Amino acid sequence: MVNMPPKIAPGKADADDKKKEESKDPKDKNSAPSKWNKAVKKVTNTRRASLRKGSVQEDDPFLQRFTVTAREIDDYLHECSEIFTLKFWKKLVINPSNAPYFWWSFVVTCAVMYNLIFVIMRGCYYDKLQVKEIVLYWFIPDYFCDAIYIFDMYMISRVGFLEQGLLCRNVHTLTKRYIKSWKFIVDIFCIFPFDFLYILVGYNAFLRMNRCLKVWRLREFFNLAETHTNYPNLLRVANLILIIIIIIHWNCCLYFAISRYLGFGSDGWTYPDVTDPNFSSFWKQYVFCFYWSTLTLTTIGDTAYPEKTVSFIYCITCSLIGVLIFATIFGNVGALINEMDAARNDFQHKVDAVKRYMEVRQVTGLVQERVVKWFDYTWNNKESVDDSKNLEHLPEKLRAEICIHVHLRTLRQVKIFSDCEPGVLVELVLKLKLQVFSPGDYVCRKGDIGKEMYIIKKGKLQVCSEDGKVVFVTLVEGATFGEISILNLPGNKTGNRRTASVRSVGFSDLFCLSKTDLLDALKEYPEARKSLTEIGKNILRKDNLLDEEAARREERRQQNLDKKIELIADAVDDLQKEVNKLVHKLSSKEDKETPSNNDSIKPPQGAAAQPPDEKKSATDSKEIKTSHQVTAKEEKKPSSVSLKKEEEDK
Repeated sequence: MVNMPPKIAPGKADADDKKKEESKDPKDKNSAPSKWNKAVKKVTNTRRASLRKGSVQEDDPFLQRFTVTAREIDDYLHECSEIFTLKFWKKLVINPSNAPYFWWSFVVTCAVMYNLIFVIMRGCYYDKLQVKEIVLYWFIPDYFCDAIYIFDMYMISRVGFLEQGLLCRNVHTLTKRYIKSWKFIVDIFCIFPFDFLYILVGYNAFLRMNRCLKVWRLREFFNLAETHTNYPNLLRVANLILIIIIIIHWNCCLYFAISRYLGFGSDGWTYPDVTDPNFSSFWKQYVFCFYWSTLTLTTIGDTAYPEKTVSFIYCITCSLIGVLIFATIFGNVGALINEMDAARNDFQHKVDAVKRYMEVRQVTGLVQERVVKWFDYTWNNKESVDDSKNLEHLPEKLRAEICIHVHLRTLRQVKIFSDCEPGVLVELVLKLKLQVFSPGDYVCRKGDIGKEMYIIKKGKLQVCSEDGKVVFVTLVEGATFGEISILNLPGNKTGNRRTASVRSVGFSDLFCLSKTDLLDALKEYPEARKSLTEIGKNILRKDNLLDEEAARREERRQQNLDKKIELIADAVDDLQKEVNKLVHKLSSKEDKETPSNNDSIKPPQGAAAQPPDEKKSATDSKEIKTSHQVTAKEEKKPSSVSLKKEEEDK
């Protein structure tokens, strides 16, 4: 027995909470943690009050194991209330697959991007970006990014990893693992304070170049983003574009620095003279250098030829980098574009194959037009594509969970499954198959034997007469039909045949459940099968379609058949036991007649003179005689089965 806590009246519980709040130290009332605790208590009390009043809609019991319970929400709020305490940060362990770590990686990525872009830009364009009027404003973002770097070291030291399938939550183990990794060495060098050299050489942005070594966090963030986004191909293209822009930006800044070293306007290759008003502004300088960098790295050319050795070496280096890096990048872009169109190309191959088949078989033009329209509908309407192939790589439990959230409401709309147990619904949800019908297609015709039931996901269907001229009713989204026929109920006056024809008005998406799939799912659930049979009979009784006498006769026949099967099974078990006894007796007698020690048997005097072949033949003949004697004795003795028969006859 589990001892349940005593129930407390709502008013008394609120009074106790007020007393506890009043008993607290008044100095702590205005503190941030206390305000947070009050907010959390207010949320939890509101939730409890709503639960008492019954204003919250009752959850589906079948979905309770797939949703977050109220206790888990309270625990989460309790953990959030401790975020301002030292205890929280001491025991913090981060799951790398959760959203908080992803968003923190985004913050670190922004800091890394700031350093990658502005550090080299400020170092090369120092006469424009490092003047006394604005140099102090750079300290705020610089040291803010440094603080992010330092805090990121703490966060990485608390990132858990899987050990034997479980997330390691030992803080000491996680910290030790991080310190021994190469990431710790790189992070230490990234935050090393070379800024102290400002005292000796003055303010120089190149002293912060070590901050750019944190670039490995960019790749980690994009890997995480690919798993969190629904558009991974678009994200990969954005990643490649970002890499291209950063490479062009760095080359642009280096070109301006080399032009300064060689002298602005000293030849046609360098940047023009900055004293010229047309080339003196920062944006003019940066855009001109960015344009030159783009032309050089993409090997387009159309730039002035270098004249000095340094410019020659730099141009050769840029050309090699452009050929190697950009060829790889553009190759990846082409692969991504092909991958994005792979689904469309595969679909088009299927369409072309069907078209060729219809052309070879000389199918009429009307049918060909209907086939093409069906293909267009299935491609344009992505929801009409069966997702079984997309989910086939997932384990069965995850597939069931996804299908439950997608199809459970649809399956609940069927009357016979409304009160069905969860295990059966899980089996049935996995067996639902999507079918698409074109305008004018008959889902079933009157008189057909019902082997499937249908649930309308999208579209409209008409229940019509056999000739299709009279429409009895129009079925819309959520309607079901054919559920009684798949139960194979005894006494059904229709004989499990369709009583009317069903025709699709436009394009219709239907979920189909076959009779064989239903019976397979009900094999392990006999009670559910009985309840479904009873529900189906009640529906037939309401429509006066159940032959009670035939149903009872079939039930008696089924019961007699079940009894016969049980008797046969019992007889087989008894016979098996008797055979086992006889085998055991025979083996025990053979063990007794066989000597326990072969060394105690002495050979006859003339045996030593016999050759080995004669010894073997003599031994074999003795064994044959012994086996004949044993079988003769066994034949003389009556078996236990014959003795039992004689006793029964007497």
